[in-house]
Amino acid sequence: MKRIGLLSDTHGYWDDRYAKHFEQCDEIWHAGDIGTLEVANRLAELRPLRAVYGNIDGGDIRMTFSEKYRFKCEEVEVLMKHIGGYPGNYDPSIRGSIYARPPKLFISGHSHILKVMYDKTLGLLHINPGAAGVYGFHKVRTLVRFVIDGADIRDLEVIELAERKR
Repeated sequence: MKRIGLLSDTHGYWDDRYAKHFEQCDEIWHAGDIGTLEVANRLAELRPLRAVYGNIDGGDIRMTFSEKYRFKCEEVEVLMKHIGGYPGNYDPSIRGSIYARPPKLFISGHSHILKVMYDKTLGLLHINPGAAGVYGFHKVRTLVRFVIDGADIRDLEVIELAERKR
C-alpha cells in the first residue's frame, strides 16, 4: 500500500502546509509547473518525489524531470503529463499514448481546475489536483491525497489550502 500526495502548478510557490498534509504520505507526485528547483528539492526532502515538467518550467527543471512519466505504483500503471486534458478531451500531445496503451491512472495539471473523472471507455481514472500555488485564475488552492493498494485506487481526499490571494 502506498499513500500518495499529489499537487500541481506551484509556480515556484512554497507553502509550509505541503509538509503537514503530506506527512503521512509515502510519495509525493507533482504534475508540472513546479516553477523552481527549490520547490522540487523541498518536496523531495519530505518524501520521494515523482514529477513532470510543465510549460512554465525552465531548463533546470526540464533537465531533471521529463515531459511524460509512465510508471507502476503497486499494481497500477500511471501516466503523468502536465498538459494532458481529461476524458473526452485529451490533449493531442498525449492522446495517442493514452489510446494505444491506457494506464489505469492518468494525472495531469495545467488547467488549475481540480478534476477527478473516470473514463469508462478506456477504464482509467483521471486526476488533476488543481493548483497549489498562488499564480493563476483559480479561486481555491488544492492538493489531493489518495491510496494505491495493489490494483485499487481509494480514499481520495481533496485538501483546500486557502483562497488564492489576488
